[in-house]
Amino acid sequence: MRAAEQSLHRCGIAFKVANMDAKLGSRGRAELTVEDCHTGKTLKTSTLPYLATPVVLSLCEAATLDALRGLDDEEATTVGMRVHLDHVRPTPVGQTVTASALLERVEGRRLTFHVEAQDSEGFLIASGRIVRVVVNPERFMQRPQADTR
Repeated sequence: MRAAEQSLHRCGIAFKVANMDAKLGSRGRAELTVEDCHTGKTLKTSTLPYLATPVVLSLCEAATLDALRGLDDEEATTVGMRVHLDHVRPTPVGQTVTASALLERVEGRRLTFHVEAQDSEGFLIASGRIVRVVVNPERFMQRPQADTR
């Protein structure tokens, strides 16, 4: 089990991937067995005991990072910039969900992925696009917080 999958499995989220000599067509995947801690009821995003949309998104993001595996460079990493995700089917506790990502566009520092998630019965539960941006971690963390007034 990859680190991103282990992190999701423990109901925590902590990812780091870097270097962006990314190749079009790169593919990644991440898998999760749905537990109570992954449900909308537990996360307070709904009142139902089914897989929560934020967890589906997190799993899809883990798949994008898996597509970039092995491209480590201490001077670069990616951050999420834009997400479009349609969560179209409920998934109960106990089912396994597999997310896949395909790097379909590289525009300068922007990496666009097509993502999908399927349940263990092969049904599509979510699909969409995630855009990640290549950043220098040190410079990114030194940026002043935006004025939100």
